[in-house]
Amino acid sequence: MTTPAPTSATQLTPRTGDLKNPSPTLTLTAALLGFALITLDASVVNVALPSIGTALGGGMSGLQWVVDAYTLSFAALMLSTGAFADRAGASRAYAIGITVFTLASAACGLAPNLPALIGARALQGMAAAVVLPASLSLVRQAYAEPVKRARAVATWAAGGAVPVALGPVAGGVLTTLWDWRGIFFINLPLGATALALLLRAPRSERRPAPLDLPGQLTAVIALTAVTFAVIERGGTGLGAALVAILAAAAFLRVERRQSHPVVPLALFRNRTVSVAVATGAACSVAFFGLTFVFALFFQQVQGRSALYAGLMFLPMTGLIPLTNIVAGRLAARYGARLPMLVGQLLAALGALVLLYVDAGTPPLLVAVLLVPMALGCALTVPPLTAVMMDAVAAERAGLAAGVLNSARQVAGGLGIAVFGALVSADFTAGLRESLAISATLFTVTAFLSFRLADRPANWA
Repeated sequence: MTTPAPTSATQLTPRTGDLKNPSPTLTLTAALLGFALITLDASVVNVALPSIGTALGGGMSGLQWVVDAYTLSFAALMLSTGAFADRAGASRAYAIGITVFTLASAACGLAPNLPALIGARALQGMAAAVVLPASLSLVRQAYAEPVKRARAVATWAAGGAVPVALGPVAGGVLTTLWDWRGIFFINLPLGATALALLLRAPRSERRPAPLDLPGQLTAVIALTAVTFAVIERGGTGLGAALVAILAAAAFLRVERRQSHPVVPLALFRNRTVSVAVATGAACSVAFFGLTFVFALFFQQVQGRSALYAGLMFLPMTGLIPLTNIVAGRLAARYGARLPMLVGQLLAALGALVLLYVDAGTPPLLVAVLLVPMALGCALTVPPLTAVMMDAVAAERAGLAAGVLNSARQVAGGLGIAVFGALVSADFTAGLRESLAISATLFTVTAFLSFRLADRPANWA
């Protein structure tokens, strides 16, 4: 939806010992291509889901796992992959991530059944979690001059926003003209190109960075179990809920005792940080959850093709990159609170307007009605990211950004799980319940945002 904030391996302050890059443009292109690739894969799948379901079966829960296997592994491992990129060196980490992602994409395209596809999607998400911090670190490494580096980072950021707009349309085109497997096979030449460009970049310096493996492991177990509980429900769902509670308790215990925790619990004592994370999570629940539901709505309820469904998302996704830019300028001029409030209230209003949508609503009208919700999220996320970065000390910015990015990804996965469960019984009733939940979340976080201080206290 919007560009993630820099993670621990991607802080943009100069460091001694960096290698000079003889071809910074090629390095930027390689980093940009990898970032665009993992962003595209998060949005291209939605419109192909009905075709995947027809080919491989699995019902609603299976389709939810096709999306959430990627999202959750991406989100959970993002807590540690910034440190991994530092330890391995950005270029090595990037090469590993792109290689694994490309191979996992081939496995997705060749998947003979749904479990194989879900497993390959999880592997894609793991690799994407490595690519994200490494790609931005490569950009920082390539440009020593601050002004040029800032422009390069802005270009990198735009490279993440554009695939969000093109993803649904690309998914519709590939599924209609080729097959659902085409949305994965298209990654092979793109991944190979990114690796070829990386050969022209210098090898990155390795830097020591602590890893919290117990915290990372318990986080993965807790997040996977809670998602399983929501999607599967029934007896197995109750068992998964118990596992999630135990894993969450273990995670909290581990994090309190670690000298370098993946999620410092003291971070959330800062009100600004807590509100920013909650607001980002609300945006992700609504945006990703409703995109998932409406991709099914256009095809399964209204009987449209995958290409038609993809085109229906173009009005909302196409305006997101421009709105992100506007949000940044509004925050710079008026402060972050104003665009955050306007964005959340607009998103809440957009969700309420969509309550009137049913099977007989013209698809083009639905496409137009989706725009306010998406623009509200696009107005909200850049300033909330900025205000969170202002609320922490500079040396903690990467860690805080990793927590924010992970929270948003996890929330998106849970949104898909919850909304998918709601529409599985009665689609129209479940859709309206999903919209009501989204509007409520935006209203609550707007109230919390209104009470934010203009100059947040700094967390060190």
